[in-house]
Amino acid sequence: MIIEKFNFDLEKFKTFVTEKFGQTSAETLGWLSIILLHAATVPSFLAIMSGLTDRAPSIDLVLLIWSALTLLFIKAAVQKDMLNLITIGLGFIVQASMLALIYFK
Repeated sequence: MIIEKFNFDLEKFKTFVTEKFGQTSAETLGWLSIILLHAATVPSFLAIMSGLTDRAPSIDLVLLIWSALTLLFIKAAVQKDMLNLITIGLGFIVQASMLALIYFK
């Protein structure tokens, strides 16, 4: 068989996937979820800034997203996870800047 020809150890592969790839994937998915949460309101803000619409996203959507991001920021601070702290912090700065540009326009 092909597996025997290449001397493939299935147990080593399973161990590698469960130990290394599982942890990396969980952290990557967590980071991507933070980016998606930040990006949820960006299209609406850009549409308002460019004059395509005058309808802002509903306040409950924005409050829920910012509440979730605040809790994730606190979690990252407790865990001393600098990647998530920087990502969430920059996201807050960008969103606050966009809101300021809309409000003071």
